[in-house]
Amino acid sequence: MTTITSVSTADVRFRTSASLDGSDAMNADPDYSAAYVVIRTDAPDGHEGHAFAFTIGRGNDVQVAAIQMLEGHLLGREVEPLLDDMGEAWRILAHDSQLRWLGPEKGIMHMAVGAVLNALWDLKAKRAGLPLWQLLARMSPEQIADLVDYRYLTDALTREEAIGILRRAEPGRAEREQILLADGYPAYTTSPGWLGYSDDKLARLCREAVDAGFPQIKLKVGANLDDDIRRMRIAREICGDGFPIAVDANQRWDVAAAIEWVRALAPFDVAWVEEPTSPDDILGHAAIARGIAPVPVATGEHVHNRIMVKQFLQAEALQVLQIDAARVGGVNENIAHLLLAAKFNIRVCPHAGGVGLCEAVQHLAMFDFIAVSGTTEGRMIEFVDHLHEHFVTPTVVRDGRYLAPTTPGAGTEMHAASITAHRWTAETRVAA
Repeated sequence: MTTITSVSTADVRFRTSASLDGSDAMNADPDYSAAYVVIRTDAPDGHEGHAFAFTIGRGNDVQVAAIQMLEGHLLGREVEPLLDDMGEAWRILAHDSQLRWLGPEKGIMHMAVGAVLNALWDLKAKRAGLPLWQLLARMSPEQIADLVDYRYLTDALTREEAIGILRRAEPGRAEREQILLADGYPAYTTSPGWLGYSDDKLARLCREAVDAGFPQIKLKVGANLDDDIRRMRIAREICGDGFPIAVDANQRWDVAAAIEWVRALAPFDVAWVEEPTSPDDILGHAAIARGIAPVPVATGEHVHNRIMVKQFLQAEALQVLQIDAARVGGVNENIAHLLLAAKFNIRVCPHAGGVGLCEAVQHLAMFDFIAVSGTTEGRMIEFVDHLHEHFVTPTVVRDGRYLAPTTPGAGTEMHAASITAHRWTAETRVAA
C-alpha cells in the first residue's frame, strides 16, 4: 500500500489587475489567484496530485488556510482505498462535522474540500495513465452514480434515476470519444469583453475572435447602460447579425433593474444574460427569467452546491447552467450538477474565466458529452486567453474548439517555476 506523505499548499497570485484582464461591473481590479495544493505519496512512480481553489487576490491566504485544515484527513492515510472509492473520499472531506459547521457545504471551506478532492482525482488519473475526462467517461454507470452524494437531492434526483441517465448514454460512448479526439469541444470567448477595455480594444478583440473561429463572444455589462448600449453596438457591427453575443452582469442588479436593463439590450439579440442578480437569489433569477424571456438566463459560477443547482432547476430560474471546476466540492459535486442538468434537460456551458479554470473544467464538459448528455448541441466552454502558459498541460483551443487533452491527469498542475515566481509571501505583501 502507498501512504500519503505530505499535503503542501501555496498562495499563488497573478497581477491581472494591471491590464484590467478580468474586470467587470462588480470586480474592478481582480488579481487572478490560486490557493494551490499538492498531495504527495511514498509511491516509487513519483505521481503527485495537484489542484487549486480560484480567488481574485485578497483572501487567497484565507483559502490556503482552509485547505491546510483538511491535511489531517489525508496525512499517513493509505491512498489506494481513497482512490478506489472517491465517493467515500468525498464523505471523509465534506462530512467533517466541525469544519462543515463553517458552511455547511458552501464558501471557503467547501471550496477547500473541492481543491483537495480534485487533487486526489488528478493523482488517480495520473496513476491510471489517462486524462481525467477519459477516466471518468470509461467508468460504469454505477461507478459514476456512486460518486454523488444524494442527500438533499432525492426529491429531484435519485441514484436510480442517475444510473438510468448514464445507461441511456452508454451506447455510442466509444464513437463520441473518437469524435471528441478528432474535432474537440466548442468554445466561446470572453477575451474581448472585459469592462475596463477601451472601445478600440473591444472592436479589435471582437474581430480577432470572429477570425479565430469562435462561435460566440461574451461582454461584461452592468456599470452604465449607455456604455453597455454603445459597446454592444460596436460588437454587433463587428461580429455581424446573427452572431451570438452573450452578456454578463456579474450579480450587479436588483430584479427590476435586471429586467429593465436586459430589455434595453434585447435589440442587439442577446444570446444570454449571465448572473443578473445575487447568485443566492433563486426566486429573483426565476422572476428575471420570466421578465426577459426569450433571452435565456445563465448562472452557476457562484452557486455554492448541488442543493442550490437543484432548486434553480426546480424553479426554472436558469436556462443555461454554468458549472465551475473550483467553486463547489470538486469533481464529485460537479457530476451531480451534470446529472441534474440532464434530468431537467438544461444545457451546460461551463464557466472558465480565471487562472486554471479552462484547464480544469474542460474535462468535466468532455465527460458530460461522452457519458451523460451525449451532445454538444448549444453547449460551449468559456475561454479566456491568458495564464495558460503556467500549466504543465495548458488548454489548447483551435478554430474555436477545445482540443481534448491526452496527457494523464486533471490538467491542474502548474509549473514549479510559475509557483515560485508568483508565490505570495510576507515580503510581497509588504511590497504591495
